[in-house]
Amino acid sequence: MAAKFKIAILGLGGVGGFVGGKLALHYANSDIEVAFIARGENEKAIKARGLLLITSQGEETIHPSIVTSQPELLGVMDLIVCCSKNFDLEASIKTLGPCISQDTVILPLLNGVDASERIRKLFPQAEIWDGCMYIVSRLVAPGIVRVTGNPHSLYFGSHKGSQQKLKHVETIFKSAGINANLSDDISKTVWEKFLFISPLATLTSYLDLPIGGIVSNHEYKELLLNLLIELKNVADAKGLLLPEEIIQKTMDRMISLPGETTSSMHSDFKKGGKTEVESLTGYVVHQGKDLNIPTPNYEKIFAILLAKSNASVA
Repeated sequence: MAAKFKIAILGLGGVGGFVGGKLALHYANSDIEVAFIARGENEKAIKARGLLLITSQGEETIHPSIVTSQPELLGVMDLIVCCSKNFDLEASIKTLGPCISQDTVILPLLNGVDASERIRKLFPQAEIWDGCMYIVSRLVAPGIVRVTGNPHSLYFGSHKGSQQKLKHVETIFKSAGINANLSDDISKTVWEKFLFISPLATLTSYLDLPIGGIVSNHEYKELLLNLLIELKNVADAKGLLLPEEIIQKTMDRMISLPGETTSSMHSDFKKGGKTEVESLTGYVVHQGKDLNIPTPNYEKIFAILLAKSNASVA
């Protein structure tokens, strides 16, 4: 009898709850085992009642094979899908040491662009892929994930990874109803997502407004455009060479979002907890300085958001 293919989901928020939920639901009682690594109230709620996934298609209650805050009990995993917050990445993934061997694949689905590089420093023996996800989803209460907005898309890939493994994981995702796509140039794909999420997170947090309030105001819309231009200049200087039309395409995509759409960073600011401001806003400022690319709007907003973030967790 063949050994089970073991998948761990790290971070059961909006992204991890959706991906993990779809996988655990589809592969219940199969040769693929899906484990949730959760903590605190989220762990308690999922153990007691399962994970409630709410989408436009309805509600599904999912009971994964394993829910635990002790990853050392899981053994070596074949695939770890990392969906933690950027500010928790190192601390949370370090606990997975006993789950990681040279055959383990780690797929980060975070909002920033440097997650794989950071993970590789901790676990150079593993196969680290890159990935990103377009989805509007939130952990609205412990054990409850709500998905709203447009259909989701997951992109992943690796410049050095095994094509056999990549194709196998794509099949696993697609069979579970996840719109997963292998990217031929995953670095470029991740940066295209960053061009979308970084200005959105930065400006919704700075102005304390959803996207509708931003694109309907001429001054705010102009500021959004300037952030997009500054970020693309940084990407070009790094050699990503994103297409010129991507700024207008990204702006059009933002305009088409439901007016009440905001970012998870904005939500975190409103809650008064930790935020991803260093990864989503500060990263652009630091890269701009390293590459001698001016980012005046990002710099101004980052200074204000950083002070606000530090004050909220002091």
